[in-house]
Amino acid sequence: MSTGVTVTKQIYFSMRSRGRREMKPGPAPITETTPEGSVPRVSRLMALAIKMDGLIRSGAVPDQADIARIGHVTRARVTQILNLTLLAPDIQEAILFLPRVRRGRDPLRETHLREVAALPDWSRQRLKWSQLTANTSVPTGRPHLKGEPVESLSGS
Repeated sequence: MSTGVTVTKQIYFSMRSRGRREMKPGPAPITETTPEGSVPRVSRLMALAIKMDGLIRSGAVPDQADIARIGHVTRARVTQILNLTLLAPDIQEAILFLPRVRRGRDPLRETHLREVAALPDWSRQRLKWSQLTANTSVPTGRPHLKGEPVESLSGS
């Protein structure tokens, strides 16, 4: 006369390659939902420009030509991307914090920024940037960060 033994254990199934399911112990992980839309291309290019500039400054990559070879692009294209680092810091920040594009084309393209970056004076860049964002209906503000006082966002 044996009595039944009950074992209680929490498991979940995950997908592996070729559609196979795998049983794993513990509760199912909470999946994060990604925001709708895509990050604007110009925001990704700005981040790439900052990264490439850091690699050159740190000596990890000797020069722009090596970046062009590694990235399988022309040296001219690397120069175009790196020229985004010549923008005023507040313009760079605004580009990095552009809202996601939910549908259609990006309202702001890298070609629009070339003439802004070509200006050596940051005050003239800011003027051109404000004209550009007014014409392309691009929001210029950045999102309010948690814990940051609202007064600091107004620039005063």
